[in-house]
Amino acid sequence: MSQAVEQTPTEAMFCADEASRGLGIELVEHGAGTAVVRMTVTPAMVNGHRIAHGGFLFLLADTAFACACNSHGPVTVAAGADIVFVAPAREGDVLVAVAEERVRYGRSGIYDVSVRRGDEVIAEFRGRSRSARGDGRERGTGADGGSHHTPDDAVGRHARDETAGQTPGTTTKESR
Repeated sequence: MSQAVEQTPTEAMFCADEASRGLGIELVEHGAGTAVVRMTVTPAMVNGHRIAHGGFLFLLADTAFACACNSHGPVTVAAGADIVFVAPAREGDVLVAVAEERVRYGRSGIYDVSVRRGDEVIAEFRGRSRSARGDGRERGTGADGGSHHTPDDAVGRHARDETAGQTPGTTTKESR
């Protein structure tokens, strides 16, 4: 008789991440607020300058960020992120992204990710996270996991209440 091993929140999220896994990204290790992922730059990831397209480097860093910020359990998405490209990566390079939680406050967090080729830094990424409410009022997420329309203040709720029942694309004087 075998016992089922329960997945961590990070493992469950990564297992369902077709985009990252489809590009060959591997989850190397993870813990509370941390994650390490790895990707090899393929010929399909190289741009017209024969270097890795920045979008793939961002995706690798964003995957590490997602794994780290989802380690605590509630569904957490990106509220925003920035990346600084430090050095080019080339076809065949094995890149490792290491994500570390800097701070969590309420439903928000800040995470830093370093993308490296061996000991050399390729890019530095900073992500800002937002955890879902858990009360069924989430408005959804984008294709990349980014947060969309999750207001949690009285003004946001009030504005939604005032516009309920209106025809889409119309406004009233009060809702402008």
